[in-house]
Amino acid sequence: MTTARLWADGALVDDPTTPVVRADDHGLVVGDGVFETVEVADGHPFALTRHLRRLRDSARGLGLDVDEELVRRGVDAVLDDAPARARLRITVTGGPSPYGSDRGDAGPTVLVATGPLPDWPPTTDVAVVPWVRNERSATAGLKTTSYADNVVALRYAHDRGAAEAVFANTRDELCEGTGSNVFLEYDGALVTPPLDSGCLAGITRELLVEWLRDDGVPVHELATPIAALYRAREAFITSTTRGVQPIRAVDGAPLAEAPGVLTARAAAVFARRAAADPDP
Repeated sequence: MTTARLWADGALVDDPTTPVVRADDHGLVVGDGVFETVEVADGHPFALTRHLRRLRDSARGLGLDVDEELVRRGVDAVLDDAPARARLRITVTGGPSPYGSDRGDAGPTVLVATGPLPDWPPTTDVAVVPWVRNERSATAGLKTTSYADNVVALRYAHDRGAAEAVFANTRDELCEGTGSNVFLEYDGALVTPPLDSGCLAGITRELLVEWLRDDGVPVHELATPIAALYRAREAFITSTTRGVQPIRAVDGAPLAEAPGVLTARAAAVFARRAAADPDP
């Protein structure tokens, strides 16, 4: 069984290391593209319908069209011989284009690939970075391939012994991580930044908010000063690959509880509901 599979523009690629993107592809030249990362558990892509909805929404924000039927064929193809547990990556770019910001008319490049799913530790440390998310940006809230800000921020965090970086927005409000959403305890309830903070509409975030409310756990989408993260008794990050991961320390200062009662409840609710339905 292979550990990686690649499907490009309608066909499986025998060797996943084979180059398949042209040098003038707009995703490579200017970062004009969108993507989704999906967890594969027991051979099934989790919450694929929601991920494809967000892929379409992000693509629409860039003026790209996504052929969902084509993408689903790619997903089926790579999962046919994929490990039971894997990371599924779907990427759609602007396709071959002139060198510059203008997009060509050749049509999008569509890639679907599998790779190993990371094993995360039970808790994580985060570092608040000196740069901000612009909640008024043209790409705010879109899952684009323009990840240079995240690369720089994550290196900053790693240099300080943290595994994830956290951004404020231009209003000095808590926003998000480089690849995660943030929840924290605030006045006895769980709080996560609203989408108008500029954060990504994370699928794990979305499901967790829905499921916690169903379970009677108080959770609010509320603009919160970045300083509240330092004062929180407990906090956690969420993402497709991490699930619910408690934050142990912020900028080297340990939180009072990791995990706290609310974090443990969130993790339990998410695990239970996710196991009950692979495509909620």
